[in-house]
Amino acid sequence: MQATRRQILGGLAALPLIGAVPAPRVRVVLLGTKGGPTPGPGRAAPATLIEIDGQAWVVDCGNGVANQLAKARVPLDTVARIFVTHNHSDHMADVGTLIELAWSSGLKTPVTVHGPPPIAQIVRDQLASFAYDIAGRIREEGRIPLAPLVHIDERADPGIVVRDGGTSVTSCLVDHETIKPAFAYRFDTPARSIVISGDTRYSDTLVALAKGADLLIHEAIYAPAISRMAGENAPTLADHLRRSHTSAEEVGLVAKRAGVKKLVLSHLVPGGPQVTDAMWLAAVRTNFAGEVVIGRDLMEV
Repeated sequence: MQATRRQILGGLAALPLIGAVPAPRVRVVLLGTKGGPTPGPGRAAPATLIEIDGQAWVVDCGNGVANQLAKARVPLDTVARIFVTHNHSDHMADVGTLIELAWSSGLKTPVTVHGPPPIAQIVRDQLASFAYDIAGRIREEGRIPLAPLVHIDERADPGIVVRDGGTSVTSCLVDHETIKPAFAYRFDTPARSIVISGDTRYSDTLVALAKGADLLIHEAIYAPAISRMAGENAPTLADHLRRSHTSAEEVGLVAKRAGVKKLVLSHLVPGGPQVTDAMWLAAVRTNFAGEVVIGRDLMEV
């Protein structure tokens, strides 16, 4: 039977264009989903991987991030960019450690750290603590010098952070009480758009940044647990938690107002079993009816 013109054209439309560049593979992995500086047995410290065509971009570097990357089967020598949302220790404690371990694992390409002041001084001080080890590995293992590979992009103002190939990164300021500036980041890739909130109370600025995003990864605090968590430091700590974080109900409101396609809760406070997935979900559902994922370490989203 002779094919019709429509069938022929339809078949041609399904074929890739000659010389067309395929969209890069974009993988997003929750490396650590616990909020706060105190280590816990169930969740690792805050960090998120955005892997674009084999390049590892890491958002926040809590304690143990290199080990989490290894568990996610990400070669450390592929780390290319690190984005710090703010300078609390659970978000930047291992920036220098990750860079040094990536280098001692074979890194030969530049790494750029993006973040608010004083991130430049923090990274310099962290790497200085490795000076003895670095010198020994250059001498004994023939490694190239590390210092020329490290670049710092310190900025206090929001806006375009990166234009890299087909991907752009934009930041906005969020409100994390006295820790200022604090950023959220939006990654617009050829495959999808990803927004990471950092630590913040409810923010209309973040709603604007996240408009229409495919994926919003947002911190969350379970409000009924605040008084119990504050313990001996109440009421100071309880007041701080309420003023500088977003309740799960408010996270749902951010997702609804931004019209995001998928919401992922991470940086969970508290991060232990006392708050179940069902409890987190019920709180979010007061305002958001879309797709919701309660984050777990090493989950791909």
